[in-house]
Amino acid sequence: MKTFVDKLQAAMQIKKSVLCVGLDPQLRFIPPHLIEEVIKEYGSSWEALGELYFRYNRLIIDAIEPHAGAVKPQAAFYEMCSHTWRALERTIEYAWSKNLVVIKDAKRKDGSDTADAYAQAHIGRVPFFGELPVQAPIRTDAVTIDGYIGEDCISRFVKEMKEYGTGAFVVDKTSFKPNSEIENLVTLANRTVWEELALRVAKWGEGTEGENGYRNLGVVMGATYPQDAPIMRSILPKAIMLVPGYGAQGGGSDGAVVPFNDDGFGAVVNSSRGIIAAWQKGPFARDSKDFAEAAGCAAIDACEDLNEALMRAGKYPF
Repeated sequence: MKTFVDKLQAAMQIKKSVLCVGLDPQLRFIPPHLIEEVIKEYGSSWEALGELYFRYNRLIIDAIEPHAGAVKPQAAFYEMCSHTWRALERTIEYAWSKNLVVIKDAKRKDGSDTADAYAQAHIGRVPFFGELPVQAPIRTDAVTIDGYIGEDCISRFVKEMKEYGTGAFVVDKTSFKPNSEIENLVTLANRTVWEELALRVAKWGEGTEGENGYRNLGVVMGATYPQDAPIMRSILPKAIMLVPGYGAQGGGSDGAVVPFNDDGFGAVVNSSRGIIAAWQKGPFARDSKDFAEAAGCAAIDACEDLNEALMRAGKYPF
C-alpha cells in the first residue's frame, strides 16, 4: 500500500520541489475584487465568506500546483461557521483533483473515544449508519496532532494510519520566536521537553513505515531553529518532518533543509503568507487582480531557493 510518505516523496520527485504551500485564507490577504464579487452574489453573509475562501484557494492552487508537491490548510481559518468549514472540504477535494498531497494543520488532541473520533475523521474512516466505515469529507493525507496527552491520544491516530496509509505530525519543536517555554524546559534526565517528546514519537511510530522506509508518524521541526534539527534527526532518523517557519517567519533556506536526510528526503518545508499574500509586498508585489500570478512567482522562487540550499548541503535528490 502506498502510504502518505510514499505519495509525498513521489509528488516531490515529480515537481522537483520540497515546498508545501499553506492555505490560510484571511480577509487581509484576499484582494478586494474577489471580496466585492462574493458580496454582490451573496451579500455580507457567512455564505459569502465560505465562497470567498474557496475561490481564493482554488486560484492559489492553480498558480502554485506546478511548483509544490503539497498544500497545508490551517483548520483555524475555516472554523467560523459551516460555510467556511465547507470551503475547507471543497479545498481538500480540489487540491486532490490537482494531484497535490494535503496536510491539514489541525493540532488535534484528546484521549479515549474523543481521540478515536478525531483520528477517524481526519485520517481514517468514520462509522456511518451501520454500513462499513466511510471517508469523511474533511479527511486528508496527513494531519498535525498534539502529543502532550501521550500514548492514549497518539495510539488512536497510529491505528488509523496503519490501516489506511495516512500520516500525522506531532507538534514538537515549533517555529515561533520566542519559542515555547514549555518545550524548552529541561527534565531530570537533562533533556528538553521537546527531546523527550521526540523520543516517545520514535517509540509510537514503530510499524508506520511506508514502502520507502520512512515513517508516517513524524514531527513538526521549525525552520527557525536549525541548530536543533540535527538533534531531532538523530532521535528520529527515518521520520518525516514538517518544517514551518521558512519565509515570512524568518527561517532561511539553509536552515530549512537541515532536517533533510542525505537522500534529500525526510522533510517537507511549508510557506504560507509569503506565497499566498505575495501580491501585497516584496519582490512579487503587483496589482491585486494579479494576486494568483504573484503567488505562482513566489512559489517558483521558494522552490528554487530550497533546491539551491539542498545542493549546497549535498542533499539535492532530483
